Amino acid sequence: MKTLLPALGLLLAAGLGARAAVPPAPAPSAVSGIKNVFNVRDSGAKGDGTTKDTAALQKALDACAAAGGGVVLVPAGHYLTGSLVLGVNTTLQLDPAATITGSPDAADYPIEPGRFEGEFTPVHRALISAHKADHVAITGAGTLVGPPVAVASLRKPRGPVMIELTECNGARLEDFTVRYQRLWSVHPLLCKDVVIRHLTIRSSLTNGDGIDVDSCSGVLIEQCDIEGGDDAISLKSGRGLAAMKMDRPTENVVIRDCQLASSNFAAIGFGTEMSGGIRHVQVLNCTLSGKQNGIYIKSRDGRGGYMEDITGDNLTVTNAPTFIGFDLATKGIQAVDPVPGDVEKWAHVAGLKFTNIKVSNVTDLIVAGGGRVTPAMAIPPVRPIEGLVLANITGTCRRGITLANVVHADFSGIRVTGFTGALLNLTNVTGTGLDAAAAAR
Repeated sequence: MKTLLPALGLLLAAGLGARAAVPPAPAPSAVSGIKNVFNVRDSGAKGDGTTKDTAALQKALDACAAAGGGVVLVPAGHYLTGSLVLGVNTTLQLDPAATITGSPDAADYPIEPGRFEGEFTPVHRALISAHKADHVAITGAGTLVGPPVAVASLRKPRGPVMIELTECNGARLEDFTVRYQRLWSVHPLLCKDVVIRHLTIRSSLTNGDGIDVDSCSGVLIEQCDIEGGDDAISLKSGRGLAAMKMDRPTENVVIRDCQLASSNFAAIGFGTEMSGGIRHVQVLNCTLSGKQNGIYIKSRDGRGGYMEDITGDNLTVTNAPTFIGFDLATKGIQAVDPVPGDVEKWAHVAGLKFTNIKVSNVTDLIVAGGGRVTPAMAIPPVRPIEGLVLANITGTCRRGITLANVVHADFSGIRVTGFTGALLNLTNVTGTGLDAAAAAR
């Protein structure tokens, strides 16, 4: 079978100079031509909200995979279940009136190897998972509800995330709603050619990320409505020397036409686990709101790695203390095997471009550091940001731009109002358009 996004990586990689081309919408079905249909009621699922339907649901999924793939139908009903595993070429199709709810029993989520907060470790298996299973999909306007907070809060090993796809190619997640708390909702790991569209995600409490893209290549996230208890979307690639040597970046990612909000941190977070690299990312036509940041670019010593070629265009940022926050020096847990070296231990950040931005009810337009972390500390002078384009930024903010240690900056068309003090508060920042921007009011 062809993958859903065969040209996404090539289009993004080829568009480094002129970024006009956006990849076309992928094919509508990951299981085109497969006739097998399996109804979970035929496998014994009750859907009464009380009976555990784990065995019946898994029976239908296993039968589908054994037949070479097909569609597993979940009719209207309330299905209580433990962890489920999707097989190759399997689409789990949810009726609009179907709800799958995670069991309150931790024993219903077996322990297996996984990655959490950037390192491989034992974890409780996700409510719905797939491993090395190509062309899996979850579709339909139904609802997935996570297990109670006591299970979601498990640590050592980590509790179950909602959906975890590991080393899967051509995965598709469409149209459903997720409700969870205290842990990630969607976690693609080491995957290629992933489509996530039309999802509504509501999560709460610390660690309650919406989507965590982790060492994946070729990812399209579009028309999603996410309110997260942590980052609404987080881009990651592991932490420490092992992740850097593994060399599996998160790359060729398009996030477009989304509503992204966070009640705790950022609408979109880059890092802090990024030792494998993050590159070739486009954020287009999105509305961002975060309790701390619209966009947060973050790392610390011992990460190494890189964040390169990140573009944001036509963004609306509202009700956020900061449009873009930077802290490349102090954020995140130290790795068990930090990247060594006076320079190499810091993340290399280059090729950032943000254009056509509208801000409202924003305190700081752009700020490095915050609290006790000064701008000069937040961006290490031995590894300055190389290339920061800010163009056509309008709206209102209370303070302007506070940055240190940036080379090849290019500022133009910054026409915000309502701020006090200087628009630009810069230390060791060089580039073009800085004097004109500083004079603008």
